[in-house]
Amino acid sequence: MRLLALMAGGLLLLVVSFLIHESWPALQNIGLARFFHDPDWYPIDESYRLTAMIWGTLSATTGAILLSAPLGILSAIFCHFYAPPLLSRWYRRMVELLAGIPSVVFGFWGLVVLVPIIGRWHPPGTSLLAGILILTLMIIPTIMLVAHASIAHIPIAYIHSASALGFSRGSLIWHVVLPTTKVGLFTGILLGLARALGETMAVLMVCGNVVQTPSHLFDPIRTLTANIALEMSYALADHRAALFVSGLFLMGLVVLIVSLAEGLRHRKIYVPAK
Repeated sequence: MRLLALMAGGLLLLVVSFLIHESWPALQNIGLARFFHDPDWYPIDESYRLTAMIWGTLSATTGAILLSAPLGILSAIFCHFYAPPLLSRWYRRMVELLAGIPSVVFGFWGLVVLVPIIGRWHPPGTSLLAGILILTLMIIPTIMLVAHASIAHIPIAYIHSASALGFSRGSLIWHVVLPTTKVGLFTGILLGLARALGETMAVLMVCGNVVQTPSHLFDPIRTLTANIALEMSYALADHRAALFVSGLFLMGLVVLIVSLAEGLRHRKIYVPAK
C-alpha cells in the first residue's frame, strides 16, 4: 500500500514537472504578466492573453455545479428514501449508464439538439448556456452516485434512533442524513467540479469557440481545454509553450480547489445550544 501511494504521488509529481518543463520557454520568453495583460489571444501577433478563456472556463464550470449539485443530491435522496425498490434499482442503473456515456456523444447530442433549440430562442445557439447545460448533464451522475453511496453507508442505528424520536421523513433527511453525509456529498461535488473543469470535447462542440469574456449566457465562449485541443496540433515554439501554460494554470486551479475542499472538510462548525 505504501508503494502504491508513493507511485501515485510520484506520477502526480511527474505530470507537474512535465507541465513546468514544457511551459518554461513561454514563461521565460513571454513572461507571466503578458498572459493577463496582452490585448487578446492571437499567437500570430505574439499576443497570448488567457483572461477571456479563464472566465469562460470558470463561468461554464460554476453554472454547471450550481445546477448539478442540488439535482444530483436530490436524486440520491429520492432514490434512497422515496422511490419504490424496483424503481430505485432501475433509476440507479440508468444513472450509472448515463455516467458511462463518452463526452463526445454528449457533445454531438448538444450540437444537433440543444444548440438549435437555444438558437431559436437566441441565435447563434452555441453559447455559454449550451456549455453549462451539457456539463450539468454530464456531472449529475457523478454527484448522484457518490451521494447515494454516502447515504447508503449511514449507520442504521442513526435511522432507528431518529424514527424512535418521532422524526418525520423530511426531518430525518434534513437533521440526520445531510449532516452525516456532508463529507461524501462534498466529495461528489468536488469530483463533478474536477470533471467539468477538465472537459474538452463536449464544450468544444457546443460553446462556439470564440475567445471573449462572456457578458451573458448566450455569448459564445472558448474554454482553456478547448483552446488546447484546437491549437496544439499546429502550435510551435512559444505558441506551444503558451498552451502548456494554460494547462499548468488548470492544474493549479484543481490543486487550489482540492486544498480549499480539504480545509472546509476539516473545519469544525459549532452550533450554539438552544
